[in-house]
Amino acid sequence: SQMDKAAHQLNVAIIGGHCEVTPGLEHPIVTGCSVGVAEDGKYVTSSGAKIGNKIIMTKGTGIEGTAILASDRRRELLEAFDENFVKKAEKFFEKISVVNDAIVAFKTGGVSAMHDPTEGGVAGGLHELADAANVGFQVYEEKILIPEETRKICAHFEIDPLQLISSGSLLIAAEEEKTEEIVSKLSQNDIRASLIGEITKPKPERKIITKKGKHIELVRPISDHLWVALAKQLG
Repeated sequence: SQMDKAAHQLNVAIIGGHCEVTPGLEHPIVTGCSVGVAEDGKYVTSSGAKIGNKIIMTKGTGIEGTAILASDRRRELLEAFDENFVKKAEKFFEKISVVNDAIVAFKTGGVSAMHDPTEGGVAGGLHELADAANVGFQVYEEKILIPEETRKICAHFEIDPLQLISSGSLLIAAEEEKTEEIVSKLSQNDIRASLIGEITKPKPERKIITKKGKHIELVRPISDHLWVALAKQLG
């Protein structure tokens, strides 16, 4: 019913699929193949980032991971936080779609590439964006959006918000002269956005500049930190 509701909201059709019960799997798993039609040239891929592009990020890190942990580990979190806090974190599920983010950015113009970071979080997403275009990047820690709920829940589980599954955020590589307009248009549509860095040549390495001004290589996640948190024994 949730998939049907989402399909109607996006005016798309679900044309196939099947369900099964498999021994050893305790949670539903959904896989999909999306097919779209676009006019020639009127689309953006994740591989189009160009050297000199600025990198815009929407909403924040760990959107989906925050919602999952607030839901699956609700009882444990209620021992550390009040119910309103946990409920607000659970509602992050409502932020997972990036359709509006992408449409607003594309219609504003100047977008070279877009990518939604999922497994591996924003750190993984930045590497994937750069891999696809064979470029490098430099991002600034202080500019990366980390919602308060995400920050506190990650601190509770001792995990990195940059490596937490981040469906709901969108990474946008855009021409420098259009960057401010894109951020402004997103804001006008109630989508929080921040300019977090720029696309560089493949060398030097892919850097994050810390709040203390240190230039360090951005970690490439081995495993999403959601699994690190869920592997911890319940309190």
